[in-house]
Amino acid sequence: MCADTAWTARAAGHSVLGLISPEQVAAAGQDPITARAYRHLYLSALRYDFRCRTLQAFVEQLPSRVGASLDCYSRALYAFALLGQSRHESLALVDEVLAEAGDHAKTRHVLLHGLWLGQDLDRGAERLLALSSGPPFDNGRDPIALFRMAGALRRLGRYDEGLTAIDRALDLLPPGDLTVHADLVRERSLISATRDLHQRPQARTGGTAT
Repeated sequence: MCADTAWTARAAGHSVLGLISPEQVAAAGQDPITARAYRHLYLSALRYDFRCRTLQAFVEQLPSRVGASLDCYSRALYAFALLGQSRHESLALVDEVLAEAGDHAKTRHVLLHGLWLGQDLDRGAERLLALSSGPPFDNGRDPIALFRMAGALRRLGRYDEGLTAIDRALDLLPPGDLTVHADLVRERSLISATRDLHQRPQARTGGTAT
């Protein structure tokens, strides 16, 4: 619920980051339910703005007792911050979060987002493809998972498969979500351009590739 709220507020021009401060989030710690809600709202807003370093710094400055007892979704958001910076130690944290989260779609979407953003991770594209095509996304009905899958396939050089995935994502995306639609269209254009670049015969002059 908090992730959707943070996204909707951002899309409406009322980002959570302009409504609550990190000090307010930290001060909400006396009631665990309120603290978790504030934390999910704030960290989700940082995620949507790609403020990976700020998200990482906030989690790491939490009191040790709070940091040690973070819920699974908060740990996924912390993993996103590390993944987005291509920090290789994030991959072990991803495995830990996945083991705890099971097939929880929202948590897995956070990890997908981080793997998609981190371009220099060891076997990052392979990991992204495996996660985007596994449970609960293996029914091929989640447009965002298909969007992430298309990006992974592009990075792996599997352009035709990537186009198939992104076209299916465009078909499944609910009408009216203009921001996400634009992201999907950009991915499709990128896949097409990259495919054309790699498939174009090399121009030759005097027998030498140019």
